[in-house]
Amino acid sequence: MAFPPRNRGVNPRFQRQVEPEHRINERIRVPQVRLVGDNVEPGVYNTQDALRIARELELDLVEISPNADPPVVKAVEYKKFLYEKKKKEKEMKANSKQSEVKEIRFTPSTDDHDFDFKSKHAEKFLKEGNKVKCYVQFRGRAIMFQDRGQVLLLKFAERLAEVGSLESLPKMEGKRMIAVFAPKVTKKK
Repeated sequence: MAFPPRNRGVNPRFQRQVEPEHRINERIRVPQVRLVGDNVEPGVYNTQDALRIARELELDLVEISPNADPPVVKAVEYKKFLYEKKKKEKEMKANSKQSEVKEIRFTPSTDDHDFDFKSKHAEKFLKEGNKVKCYVQFRGRAIMFQDRGQVLLLKFAERLAEVGSLESLPKMEGKRMIAVFAPKVTKKK
């Protein structure tokens, strides 16, 4: 005898209604609101009067700032309002660039040519707005030459002084001596 499959979902009778992101129209339950919007006389109105004005313009009354005193509502088409809000958020996200931390590795016996090559890369990274974490890796007995590593990192800091600033002096972390550079902020005129 086969049993009917069990419905492991939630009983539809007990599902909660999804609340809209903003309170609109009759869901606004405060005595007074500050009304704003196109083709509307801005000011403080009774909620019922503001709702009547929005209905006359065939628009929705959307609460945009519930924590203000009195709460700010806007007479606007709700779907259009949500669309513009999403569009604005997407644009802001596209404009904000996440800065990365780029790493550059040296050894205590790094040659001048390698040093120049790596410093050019670091300059490029800093100009792009990224941080640069450079470190001197000590292996085996090379740990005895910590002074060489410190001199190398300070020379590197001097080389990058025009495009970046040293966040902290070189310090040892395990078998690495680390220095972090941040891009210099250029003042816009």
